[in-house]
Amino acid sequence: MTTTSSTEADHLVSAVNVTKSFGTNEVLKGIDLTVDAKEVVCLLGPSGSGKTTFLRLINQMELLTGGRIWVGGELIGIEDRKGKLHVRTDKDIARQRSRIGMVFQRFNLFPHMTALQNVMEAPVKVKGLSKAEVNKEALALLDMVGLADRARYYPSQLSGGQQQRVAIARALAMKPELMLFDEPTSALDPELVGEVLGVMRNLAEEGTTMIVVTHEMAFAREVADRVVFMDQGVVVEEGPPDAVLLNPQEERTKTFLRRVKHDAETEAAHDAELARILAEAEGLENEAEA
Repeated sequence: MTTTSSTEADHLVSAVNVTKSFGTNEVLKGIDLTVDAKEVVCLLGPSGSGKTTFLRLINQMELLTGGRIWVGGELIGIEDRKGKLHVRTDKDIARQRSRIGMVFQRFNLFPHMTALQNVMEAPVKVKGLSKAEVNKEALALLDMVGLADRARYYPSQLSGGQQQRVAIARALAMKPELMLFDEPTSALDPELVGEVLGVMRNLAEEGTTMIVVTHEMAFAREVADRVVFMDQGVVVEEGPPDAVLLNPQEERTKTFLRRVKHDAETEAAHDAELARILAEAEGLENEAEA
């Protein structure tokens, strides 16, 4: 039996003094963070700040170096037996991971399976549910992400945005208590980002508990209940989106947001220049045809 204090049981996710090192590289340096049921928390920060590593620790894709993480009041990866900590069995770790859905930067769909088969795979193989029962639920999930008409398509026949929406449906098929998103739009062409964020926005409105690593500031401001800024393996600042994004208190947060703003302005200027060139080329083509 795992003992749980009332503090950990009060939150869906509770991380206490979490550290992670790869050799001599200390990636996380004592993370304390809680996430409540139905809350959406966005993790922001520069590359290398430890955001993805933190998600991977929650989903037990990496082993903790130090600290503890509870999900749903249950200590993950280890258990307390009569005052002594023991590593959980592989079967028990798989059970814990089945309570968590994760969507990656890359879609990681099975290329030899259709969209429908990808969504059905885990409930049938992991939970042992009947194909008939899962088929109906999988089709409903594909419909929810706007892909009911693509159920029989293979990943190679889908756009990046469509593949990512299938990946979200696949994660939801296990009926997870918690959804983790690791920069789900970073590998997408700009015109496909909106369709994935739209699905995530709907999930948030339905009360899905989500931890999202993202560089999409507008999404974080609109959807998140709380924004957490991480840098160099620590939580620098956290709070309501408008407080952190519009009125940051820490210098590291201010520096990061200035850089994000500069990059966005540079990209917008580039897009405007490209649009001007294309319009000019179209005008010359029309003149030639005339």
